[in-house]
Amino acid sequence: MSSNALTGKCIIFSAPSGAGKTTIVRHLLGQRNDLAFSVSATSRAPRGQEKEGIDYYYLTPDAFRDRITANDFVEWEEVYTDQYYGTLRAEVERLWNDGKTVVFDVDVEGGVNLKKAFGERALAVFVMPPSLEALEVRLRARGTESEDNVVRRMAKAERELAYAPRFDVQLINDQLDAAKAAVERVVAEFLEG
Repeated sequence: MSSNALTGKCIIFSAPSGAGKTTIVRHLLGQRNDLAFSVSATSRAPRGQEKEGIDYYYLTPDAFRDRITANDFVEWEEVYTDQYYGTLRAEVERLWNDGKTVVFDVDVEGGVNLKKAFGERALAVFVMPPSLEALEVRLRARGTESEDNVVRRMAKAERELAYAPRFDVQLINDQLDAAKAAVERVVAEFLEG
């Protein structure tokens, strides 16, 4: 990365599915023009209205593996067989070169790996549901999940909550407006500090 990249900061958001992470990230991006969203790469096919370069950078599994071999990723993981997700170094460098603080919306393992990679230059925020019961209610209220998916996501959420202490901030999303205000405060303190 360029020398400018060495001075960039980033903010990492991770959470169990349904905790409200993406809603909070979108709010924060709408409040501050010094932030920019890092688009991840994936080897899965686009879903619905997803667009190349906006939702993800779409790669074939072979192309993804080639990029791994070339050390093009800050972090990556194979979530399912041949289904990869990762953060491209070039994407982070591009945003830092634009003078932006990079914002990541990633799964819990990705968040831990990004914090490891960026150290003190990163603020890692773990968005927590008020309880597992509240999380289950939110997942069911979406109306998009089968019973099997709800059960699978709840089991995964229990495992993911164990990662919370590895993040700099644990933000409980009980009342959305309060969570939005809290995230604005912690991000301002991090960027001004």
